[in-house]
Amino acid sequence: MTNHQYHRRLHRFAIATPVVALVTVIAGALVTSRRAGMAFRDWPSSDGHFMLSYPWLRDFATNWDKFLEHGHRLAGATIGFWSIILFCWLLKSESRRWVKWTGGLVLLSVIAQGLLGGMRVRLDAQTLAMLHGGLAACVLSLMAFLATVLGRSWMEASERDRQADVGLVKPMAGLIVGLLAMQYLLGGLIRHMGTGLHEHLVMGIAALVLILANVFVTRRCRSNWVARTGRLLLVVALLQVALGACAWVVKYGFATTGFVATADSIQQVVFRTAHTVVGILLFMTAVVHFVRVLRVDAVSEYSDQPILSQAAATGGIA
Repeated sequence: MTNHQYHRRLHRFAIATPVVALVTVIAGALVTSRRAGMAFRDWPSSDGHFMLSYPWLRDFATNWDKFLEHGHRLAGATIGFWSIILFCWLLKSESRRWVKWTGGLVLLSVIAQGLLGGMRVRLDAQTLAMLHGGLAACVLSLMAFLATVLGRSWMEASERDRQADVGLVKPMAGLIVGLLAMQYLLGGLIRHMGTGLHEHLVMGIAALVLILANVFVTRRCRSNWVARTGRLLLVVALLQVALGACAWVVKYGFATTGFVATADSIQQVVFRTAHTVVGILLFMTAVVHFVRVLRVDAVSEYSDQPILSQAAATGGIA
C-alpha cells in the first residue's frame, strides 16, 4: 500500500489544468486558421494598451482577427496564473519531490510558451509560430501527466495491477507516441509552411493501424486502467480521421457532390481548427496511455526490465 496521501481537491484542480489550457489552445488554433497571428504588431502590449486595459470586446463586432489574438493572449495569462496556483498547492500538499518538480516544469513551460508567442509577434517569424504550436501539445501532455500521477488509480496500481502483463503493450504505446509526434509536426508544416501533406496522410494511416492493434493487445494485458485509455485513444483517433477528411473536402472540394471549396470560408476555419485541437488531444491521450503502461509495468510481477522499477521499489512513483 502506498504511503502517499491522495488529495482529492488537488487532483481535481490538476485535471482542470489541461481543460483551462485547452481554451488557450483553441484560441491559438483559431488565430492560425484565420492567419491572425500578426493582428497586433506589439507584445506584450496590444496596440499600445496594457493587456487587461485593451478594449477587447469592442473588436467582437469590428475586427475578428484582433478579437481572437487578444483573446488568445488573455487565455494564456489565465493558464499562467492557474499554473502558479497549482505549483504552490503542490509545494504545500504533495510529498513526492519529483511530482513537485513536475509542477514546476508545467509552470516554466507555460511561461516559455508565452515568451515564445511574444517573440513570434516581435520577430514576425513563421518558424516560431510553428514551434509555438508544436510545443502546445507537449505542454498539454505534461499537464495531463501531472494529473495522472496525482490520481488515486496511480497510487493503487501497485496492488491492483500486480498480475497485469504489458510487455507487448509497452513498445507499442511508445511507438504510438513517437508516430503521433511526427504526425503533429507534419501537420504544423502544412498549416504554417504549406508542405508535407502526402507525408501527413501516410503517417496518419500508419498511426491509425497501430492504434487499432494497440486496442486488441491491451484487451489481453489484464489491466482495465490501461485498456480504458487504449479504447479512448482509438475513439479520439477516429474522430481525428473524420475531421481530417472534412478539412480536406472544405479545402479541395468534392466533385462527386458538386461541392466547391471557398478559400478562408467559415467551414475551412472551423474544420482546420477542430482538426488541430483534436490532434493535440490525440497526442495527449497517447502520452497518458503510455504513462499508465509504464506505471503498470513498474509494479507488475511479469515485468522483466521495468523502466520505472527502481523508483517503484523505493516508493518514488507510488
